[in-house]
Amino acid sequence: MKAIALACETIADEVRLAAQQTDSLFPICWIESGMHNYPDKLRKYLQSEIDRIENVDYTLLLFGYCGNSLLGLVPHNNPLVIPRVDDCISLLLGGNERRNALNRKAMGYFLTRGWLSHENNLWNEYNYCIKKYGPERTRQIYHVMLHNYKKLNVIETGAYNLEELLPLTEEIARELALEHAVVEGTLDLLCRALQGDWNEQFIIIEPGHEVTLSSLGIADKAQHAQPLVNNLDETACTAAGEAG
Repeated sequence: MKAIALACETIADEVRLAAQQTDSLFPICWIESGMHNYPDKLRKYLQSEIDRIENVDYTLLLFGYCGNSLLGLVPHNNPLVIPRVDDCISLLLGGNERRNALNRKAMGYFLTRGWLSHENNLWNEYNYCIKKYGPERTRQIYHVMLHNYKKLNVIETGAYNLEELLPLTEEIARELALEHAVVEGTLDLLCRALQGDWNEQFIIIEPGHEVTLSSLGIADKAQHAQPLVNNLDETACTAAGEAG
């Protein structure tokens, strides 16, 4: 079977490890992580990438729902395989149920090394706000932004040296007044994806068919719980500061 994978560079550590563990030979095209902050732009870019992929049996999206970014995609040249997950966080936790179970215990903001390795991330945005508004005003802004969150959860995926990351994540948790925790991740869905083991946790969109909420297993857009701050960007920070 011939396939090409499109993957977010935020989870590059995990995708590379999964490919190594499964001896996958699928070529991987990396999608810039910052595009997640702009779902319409991401959708258009994904559609252009999907349209240009030919002479393979499948196109594999290593993405989640990610704020409507997959809605409306239409494969034309080959079937499109998508994991049934809300976003890349759920992808690294083994599915939406595990993510929801953790959040039922205590709402958490999730991080990996990948999330902290790219320009648009929580910590960079926080430090940007400090430079613009000062420490006191910044803490007020983030107190409002994160008022539903109790934990800062670092996902242990086995794809990077966790001990090297913990001093930074512990500092972030202290600064944001969140409880620091390490939660176990899994590469199961990524490995299944790269092995072609597409069980009920994946959907296959045939050529000419559109990705819809129902095909993704989401009955009602209004019922879909999206992260409140996992898509924070400089604009949101600025707006919050100026609103005060």
